[in-house]
Amino acid sequence: MNATIDAVRVAGTPDGPVPVVILAVEGETDVVPIFIGIEEARAIAHGMDAVDIGRPLTHDLTLDIVEELGSRVDHVVVSGLDEGTYLAELHLQTPRGEAVVDARPSDSLALASRTNAPIEVATEVFEEGRQAPEEFADLQDIREAFEQ
Repeated sequence: MNATIDAVRVAGTPDGPVPVVILAVEGETDVVPIFIGIEEARAIAHGMDAVDIGRPLTHDLTLDIVEELGSRVDHVVVSGLDEGTYLAELHLQTPRGEAVVDARPSDSLALASRTNAPIEVATEVFEEGRQAPEEFADLQDIREAFEQ
């Protein structure tokens, strides 16, 4: 199922702020929320906004290495959900053909946000993780919560 990053928001919890990336799935009204770390959320927001902070952060460095080796990010897939933990695959086009790398969804989405690579969500992941978008509408945008 084709998806896009709809928003990166912050949920307030008793343990403190918890970022959540909201994936909108083409043709569906429900969304897939994936709770991630603060730095990963910032990295995704930087990529969405095409922010250049000068020195490369980890995801910028990873992308530079991939490109320097003659490869490119082809697409990312949120491929599984195992006891509440989302799984992802990073699909690369390399000089030797396609390579699939096991990756955290947050890292995959940070790279996709920098390259405009397509994002996919496995149907079974969507069915298991889907939630109404209204549940996240009142959450603060990551950019406002942590003044980047």
